[in-house]
Amino acid sequence: MKIAGILLIVAGFAAILCGGFSYTSRDQNPDVGLVQVDDIAENHHVRIPPALGLSAILLGSGLVYFGTRPAR
Repeated sequence: MKIAGILLIVAGFAAILCGGFSYTSRDQNPDVGLVQVDDIAENHHVRIPPALGLSAILLGSGLVYFGTRPAR
């Protein structure tokens, strides 16, 4: 549990600092007789809300804290 908590904390900080990620999708168009169509590349940006990053940090902190406590 402690390792999962640390990973959640790191992912939460990364989400807050980066704010999201982007990726490129490519559409392949077939050749249609004499007409040749090139591939179309589109850039997309996915925004990660800061509340989601903060939630991951809090959940990870809870896992680290309660995961190391001895059982009664």
